[in-house]
Amino acid sequence: MPRKMVVIFGASHILWMVFTVSQAFKIETSPEDKIVAQIGDVASLTCSTTGCERPSFSWRTHLDSPLNGQVRNEGTNSTLTMDPVGFRNEYSYLCTAICGSEKRERGIQVEIYSFPKDPEIHLSGPMEIGKPVTVTCLVRDVYPFDRLEMNLLKGNDLLQNKDFVEPMERRSLETKSLEVTFTPTNEDTGKALVCRAELHMDEIDFKPKERETTKKLQVYVSPKNTVISVNPSTRLQEGGSVTMTCSSEGLPAPKILWNKKLDNGNLQFLSENSTLTLIAMRMEDSGIYVCEGVNQVGKNGKEVELIVQVAPMDTTVLVSPSSVLEEGSSVNMTCSSNGLPAPKILWSRQLNNGHLQPLSENSTLTLTSTKMEDSGIYVCEGINQAGISRKEVELIIQVAPKDIQLTAFPSESVKEGDTVIISCTCGNVPKTWIILKKKAETGDTVLQSRDGAYTIHKVQLEDAGVYECESKNEVGLQLRSLTLDVKGRGNYQDYFSPELLVLYCASSLIIPAIGMIIYFARRANMKGSYSLVEAQKSKV
Repeated sequence: MPRKMVVIFGASHILWMVFTVSQAFKIETSPEDKIVAQIGDVASLTCSTTGCERPSFSWRTHLDSPLNGQVRNEGTNSTLTMDPVGFRNEYSYLCTAICGSEKRERGIQVEIYSFPKDPEIHLSGPMEIGKPVTVTCLVRDVYPFDRLEMNLLKGNDLLQNKDFVEPMERRSLETKSLEVTFTPTNEDTGKALVCRAELHMDEIDFKPKERETTKKLQVYVSPKNTVISVNPSTRLQEGGSVTMTCSSEGLPAPKILWNKKLDNGNLQFLSENSTLTLIAMRMEDSGIYVCEGVNQVGKNGKEVELIVQVAPMDTTVLVSPSSVLEEGSSVNMTCSSNGLPAPKILWSRQLNNGHLQPLSENSTLTLTSTKMEDSGIYVCEGINQAGISRKEVELIIQVAPKDIQLTAFPSESVKEGDTVIISCTCGNVPKTWIILKKKAETGDTVLQSRDGAYTIHKVQLEDAGVYECESKNEVGLQLRSLTLDVKGRGNYQDYFSPELLVLYCASSLIIPAIGMIIYFARRANMKGSYSLVEAQKSKV
């Protein structure tokens, strides 16, 4: 049995060697004779043999340039890998296989191209109705560009066609483009821009040879006709509320932005709602509010001024130099009042009946060469639409005392035991101090007067003398004096002078004589005449 196995194995080996020798030594390549590779991709060339158990392989270009690839030999196969494919691989590669004394060669042509991306569509800006826009159709990294054709369409309408038939000075990846400028209209809404690029290389087979990009047109209308409605009014009372509604036209519909304009001109953002509501308004809320309609192509704004009316308050009066003045001097009275809108200032003078006499609408009231008649109450009023606030100031014009009257009632000469009132007055001078004194060599005595009057009950002889009134104020003083004569009661008892006796006797004779004359006169009238002699005769 073992001998039979040996015989069979030897016979089969002889038959295999006979078969091998009988098969011819051949070489094949894959791809067969040409490969089309895109720049940047990976490409492999494979060389394989038959009829040789252990062939040796080598690769070279027809110009003996560097291979620019990696070779890997495995048995009867040899692979040249180009990773990535580039311009340096655009050659005819030759694979050589040697088996013993036999040599076989096979060539493969490497064709390269670059058409890796779809075209790009770029706009110079948003497509706003009525404003020209430039459309750019762009193809990047194309090779060979002299085989490139580009078309730009809007809907079904061809805007532009372009072939890039021009000399290629060097092998390189190029970016090619075409541009078209047109003015969008309402009819363009919903249409599409189509950029189509085709690489005409019919002699080689690759896909895709045509690429295109589509961009749907979005036509814009810049915001316009921005309108603000205010309810209830742009003039408000402090503590009230207001609602402002803003609208704006545009395509796409504008976004509404509310801002408040600050004193420095900057805008303070408030809201993105179309309606802005402010409650519990304060004076600080007054100002200019700005509504803007904004979209991709522009903006349009509208302003409204809100005035929060605040009733006048904190009204103050500044008097310079003072509210108490000397006659003939000048005074400035300056009034200020807070409120919104700024209060109007009105100066008046309060009359004796309580009415106000308007004087000025300036904030400062100036009186020059003042007189005592200018004394009184002056009223400053701050007035606006929300209310009124007033402040009073009393102005006192001081005059040196004058027209002093010093009197003794009932008389400057009185009897001992009488009551006498010594009174001092100063005419038309306010706030004058009255001091009554009794003069004496040993020193003056200040009397306790009341309202300038001093009463002496049961006057005594020692009350006689000189009385003095001193009337003074901050401006000056004036003096008046009188002499009080007090007579004792003993001076009037048992007093009968000769002159008084003669007067008494004369009066006792005259009265009867006058009576007789009247009697005889009446009788004569009855007779028609009268004679003193006849009267005497008749009497005898």
